[in-house]
Amino acid sequence: MKVAVAAANGKAGRLIVKEAVERGMDVTAIVRSENRTAAEKTIIKDILSLTRDDLAGFDVIVDAVGGWTPETAHIIPDAAKHLAELLRGTDTRLLVVGGAGSLFVNPEHTRTVAEETPFPEAVMPVINAHQAALNALRGCDGVKWTYVSPAGDFQPEGARTGKYILAGEELKLNSKGESVISYADYAIAIVDEIKSGGHIGERISVVGE
Repeated sequence: MKVAVAAANGKAGRLIVKEAVERGMDVTAIVRSENRTAAEKTIIKDILSLTRDDLAGFDVIVDAVGGWTPETAHIIPDAAKHLAELLRGTDTRLLVVGGAGSLFVNPEHTRTVAEETPFPEAVMPVINAHQAALNALRGCDGVKWTYVSPAGDFQPEGARTGKYILAGEELKLNSKGESVISYADYAIAIVDEIKSGGHIGERISVVGE
């Protein structure tokens, strides 16, 4: 299976690449500068400069693009929309590393984590950017997308346990009443989804056991 990971040098991207390589996938890192991942193949290009030809021949593209400040958060929906447009009408699937703020907290799906949680004002642009990316994907026709929300406490340095719970649109708590997952376990979930392709046109979520 041929996979490309956009923003592969980021913390999530590097772990997704590592997991995919270790499980025998043919992985290409899409990076803006020197490749710092386990992938042997690279495309060195800005995400918004990628063309349809650049992505031809891949089975799956993983969008691990992040923006962590109010000034850079716009890259999150910009990248998702650009990749979706490039893949429109193709069989290549798009997996997007999402956010937890857009998860619903009620069965009616009328209230989200972001609406019910008093987040600091400084992080709201990032939360809103992830929501905008999801909204854009939901409006896409002819794109085989899957948006994967992590748990609320998304831990860059968390341990790789090899276990996680797959959930849907609503915030899921584990047996300890926690919404937490490590980047390493999230990477496992992403690679499992790459292999299965079972949630096309859906948002799913994962939480550590």
